[in-house]
Amino acid sequence: MVSGRGFCIRLLLRGCSVLLCALTSCNLTHQQRSAPVTIRIIGSGPLTLRQLEMRPDAFSKFTQETGILVEYIPGPESSTERLGLYQRTLGRQSTTPDVYLIDAVWPAILAEDLVDLRPWIGGYADQQLSQDVRNDTVDGKLVAMPSSIERGVLYYRTDLLSKYGYKHPPNTWDELEHMAARIQAGERRAGNRNFWGFVWQGDAYEGLTCNALEWQASQGGGRIIEPDGTISVNNPGTIAALERARHWIGTISPPSVIAYKEEDSRNAFESGNAAFRRDWVWTVDPTHLVGDSPIKGRFSVAPLPGGATGRVSVIGGWALSVSKYSRHPHEASLLVHYLTSDEGRARVWKENQSLPAQKAFYAYSGFSAAHPELAVLKDTFVNEAVARPSTVTGAKYAEVSRAYFSAVHSVLEGKETSAKAIGDLDVELQRITGLKSRKLEASMTVSAR
Repeated sequence: MVSGRGFCIRLLLRGCSVLLCALTSCNLTHQQRSAPVTIRIIGSGPLTLRQLEMRPDAFSKFTQETGILVEYIPGPESSTERLGLYQRTLGRQSTTPDVYLIDAVWPAILAEDLVDLRPWIGGYADQQLSQDVRNDTVDGKLVAMPSSIERGVLYYRTDLLSKYGYKHPPNTWDELEHMAARIQAGERRAGNRNFWGFVWQGDAYEGLTCNALEWQASQGGGRIIEPDGTISVNNPGTIAALERARHWIGTISPPSVIAYKEEDSRNAFESGNAAFRRDWVWTVDPTHLVGDSPIKGRFSVAPLPGGATGRVSVIGGWALSVSKYSRHPHEASLLVHYLTSDEGRARVWKENQSLPAQKAFYAYSGFSAAHPELAVLKDTFVNEAVARPSTVTGAKYAEVSRAYFSAVHSVLEGKETSAKAIGDLDVELQRITGLKSRKLEASMTVSAR
């Protein structure tokens, strides 16, 4: 990482600690000053692959520098169950936990119960990826600080591309279709009748919202609901993108792909039965495989293919928020700062080296040499990321997403034409949100810049 950043963080934490003592000491008795503050943070459960893997000394440096104790509370494995727990706990105005690890689509859902971090560590937000900060900003308030990021990318078989004479992964959806079909036909002739060209997440759930938004946005179809609060989904770009995806099923993608989630597509790819796979990248070591696999050392990652308006990757990942009901918002904010810093990330994350949200990680001169597999994804991380319409729809996002992925799934199943499904979806989204629909500008792009 950038030389000297850990030293700078330590200096900042010392400065913040001194400032907190100066601000509070005049109002505290000696006994109160001697009692250390404990900040409790809730996150993922003990079995979740992307969890914070706590070492015994994970927070020792933070405590040494600030005098603040930290207690980690594992939450439910299921994100749905965890959100429900968060809502119940915050709804009771519980003073603990103080800090919450939240999903990228939760800031607006929980915003009313979260502290605006700008007065405490808002300047640090300028050092984070701007699109992720925007995603975590609700009504001008920074209700979460990006902690780790995820992006949709394309995993591909390097050995098969070489075998069939391809010098690079597909740059466009047209190229992907052609390459996937040719490789699939060749591998089946060679004896693997279970081989498919392209696998992805097609079940009726949040994962399909992510996949379909990438298809439609790259085709000029906008973001379902735009940041200005207008519904834009009913347009030729969206309709064309869904027609294309429907054509994949049974040709380059298995008929069962409409029931696939992340693990299903990963299993198909890692068992050697697919040439390409859309999935998330969330670690600095994206081609590391746990255990044996016939494709170990024979695959890599690339940006998702582009359409009429370029490449698009949906924002995923995690952020850290402070409860409005915490008795120690200053100290909790310091912990959020620490956990999203270089030093905190290195000490708290044990083996699952997540992708940080800091701009400097992707901008420093040695990035390509240090992370050669990630070098090709630089634009994906920084410029090509698009958020789901969770901030603009707030507490109604879950219903919006359900309506969207249900409509898309009906097209993939062949129950509806894309034009009919999207036309009906437009009406349904107006009903759910109370927002108005508008015609998408033909020249509109989805650049995150």
